[in-house]
Amino acid sequence: MNTFSIGGVHPQDNKQYSAHKKIVEVPLPQKAIVPLSQHIGAPAKPIVAKGDKVLVGQLIAEAGGFVSANIHSPVSGTVTKVDTTLDAWGMRVPAIFIDVEGDDWISEADRTPAVNRICKLEPQQIIEKVKNAGIVGLGGACFPTHVKLMPPPGKKAEVLIVNGVECEPYLTCDHQLMLEHGEEIVVGIQILMKALGIARAVIGIEKNKPDAIENMRKLAAHTLGVSVQPLDLKYPQGGEKQLIDACIGRQVPSGALPIEVGAVVDNVATIYAVYQAVQKNIPLVSRVVTVTGKEVARPGNYLVRFGTPVADIIDFAGGVPENTGKIVGGGPMMGRAMSRLDMPANKRVSGLLLIPESEARRTDPANCIRCAKCVGACPMGLEPYLLSKLASLSRWDEMEKHNVMDCIDCGCCQFTCPSYRPLLDYIRMGKAEVGGLIRARAAKK
Repeated sequence: MNTFSIGGVHPQDNKQYSAHKKIVEVPLPQKAIVPLSQHIGAPAKPIVAKGDKVLVGQLIAEAGGFVSANIHSPVSGTVTKVDTTLDAWGMRVPAIFIDVEGDDWISEADRTPAVNRICKLEPQQIIEKVKNAGIVGLGGACFPTHVKLMPPPGKKAEVLIVNGVECEPYLTCDHQLMLEHGEEIVVGIQILMKALGIARAVIGIEKNKPDAIENMRKLAAHTLGVSVQPLDLKYPQGGEKQLIDACIGRQVPSGALPIEVGAVVDNVATIYAVYQAVQKNIPLVSRVVTVTGKEVARPGNYLVRFGTPVADIIDFAGGVPENTGKIVGGGPMMGRAMSRLDMPANKRVSGLLLIPESEARRTDPANCIRCAKCVGACPMGLEPYLLSKLASLSRWDEMEKHNVMDCIDCGCCQFTCPSYRPLLDYIRMGKAEVGGLIRARAAKK
């Protein structure tokens, strides 16, 4: 079988609502709110102030540390304030507020559609461009991409694993990106191979996207060292460790990163952003977002500038259906329900899923029946029933000993539980507590 070897589930993919819908650009908002924490790591530090005029692509906030990312203006206009805003879950985050006055770009940005295939930059110059452009992983983690391109001492990359899996149900933005911008993605792959000093790349795509497999194979046919690996359908195959296992048969040890087995993993949307930054001088100011659901009037794949209110995006797709019970940022497995729609789209938002009321309610949990289905489904080889129990008892030290930090929040345990127990909810809570304890210990050293 062409898939990963441990755990996993097979949820209905429900991609038919937005699949093969061409990418359409959402109109610019009247006001843009640009969060300064759109990535794992420290928030970016603002370098503009109230009254400043900005252009699209202009740097407005600098990375706040090694694991951080630059932020660029997604619109042109006037900065009205640097303040905080509420995110989709009610947390206050720092942000830059801009009144939109047009769509004027920085002069060096090349927005012509012609594909620039030749990269003459040296590896370190490529890494610097990726860093300056504020590129992060667009598959969900939002880890700064330039950090991946600089393996720690003693570690060497051997293969680039390209994530074109898109295993999360409903989402189709990566699929459509491979159909419309496959050539640019292949150039981006070559750029990353050059930056890493490697000669091999494997593009993993699940078999429910045969047109994407065919297109990427055709485009990569004359590119030395690049191959396409069709994969059987299984969630969460898009997880880094699961994809490495599926594509090259290597298992990343507990607590380790992909570089431990010589792999670097990047999502196709991230690689397209690398192409735009390196070849077109366009920093990361937008992304393709799937807006979908069984009752959505115009489900599709939409190019969205960061800072655009979620409500504007949904309105452009036909508005919120009357029977909507929940709106999820992301997909149904790893996404989270939104508490508000005036929050701005950012680098993390890959999808907006509008779920009907009839499907939005959880079934009341029953007692655990010790069936161990959650153990069999866990792709990280953990014991979700035990971890959730320890979390409910606040036994954080024991959770750490049972490798809770290996959990990838995929939700397979909760999906497969016949008693409808909120396993992932408890485990997420435990991970947050254990992560805090680990950081506190590190700060004392």
